[in-house]
Amino acid sequence: MKDSGKRWMLKAFEDIKREISKAVVGNEDVIEKFMVSLLSDGHVLIVGVPGLAKTLMVKAFSMTLGLSFSRIQFTPDLMPTDITGSEILRDGKFVFTKGPIFSNVILADEINRAPPKTQSALLEVMQERKITYAGKTYEVPKPFFVLATQNPIEQEGTYPLPEAQLDRFIMEVDIEYPSFEQELKIAVIEGFRKLNEISQVLNREDIERFQSEIRNTPVPEHVVRYAVSMVRNTRPSEDTSPKIVKEFVRYGAGPRASQYLVWTAKSLAYIRGKAVATTEEVKELAFSVLKHRIILHFRAEAEGIGVEDVLDEVVKSVKPES
Repeated sequence: MKDSGKRWMLKAFEDIKREISKAVVGNEDVIEKFMVSLLSDGHVLIVGVPGLAKTLMVKAFSMTLGLSFSRIQFTPDLMPTDITGSEILRDGKFVFTKGPIFSNVILADEINRAPPKTQSALLEVMQERKITYAGKTYEVPKPFFVLATQNPIEQEGTYPLPEAQLDRFIMEVDIEYPSFEQELKIAVIEGFRKLNEISQVLNREDIERFQSEIRNTPVPEHVVRYAVSMVRNTRPSEDTSPKIVKEFVRYGAGPRASQYLVWTAKSLAYIRGKAVATTEEVKELAFSVLKHRIILHFRAEAEGIGVEDVLDEVVKSVKPES
């Protein structure tokens, strides 16, 4: 059954990319990471300048999966109840009205625009998959997938996410400017109009089955050791950490990163039709899973050292076991 599931997923993902391409030009690697994160039952932090079709891409992605979609624009005056919902008086009694968080796919746009109290309302639901209001508990639908965006060029009026909250995202996905050829196509395509042409490829039952199969897929021990060694080498206290880590990293990635690196490697192998995850998948996903979990010393910026420089050396420092 699992082998047939992998073959089905391999074909389905090609169909998903084809359907999304009707409205979105390029970004196949981004869409692949979205799928990997969803199948790993995690959430994504998207970083990119304004105008790169993030909303369009996420909307198109949800449509190919037959999932409900909500977009929440985070602003300084956004309240927690604007996300979760609240009680209203109806026919003489209070009735809970669900907020936009009660969808399968949530685009939290510019999450660092809202104050910490509002941010925490979303992040709590991401962790617990439910909310409690007036003593009653309401579960969000399954699957539940949050994609939160941050604009790196926006500085004023922002509330940066604390390290502990960043750690709840399974990976960070960077969206870059398109190539010249891609931008030629973007200039003439009417993306949101093309959404009507996108066909559904999978449904929520398919996704939950794929998630279950991936959870139950074993990982070779040497692959787990490779992933854990890479995560540990981001910590300055580790003897095997490269020199750049010891000099410029304040905090490295925690044990949750080891879990996420293994889980996402399993999901990536699955959607590519491979029997098991290998060190290749771990290495390919290392930057996305670890980037937002490494906190640099202030002197790193002064000397022009970035997280990418650190991760380059971390990846080189760990050799796969033969």
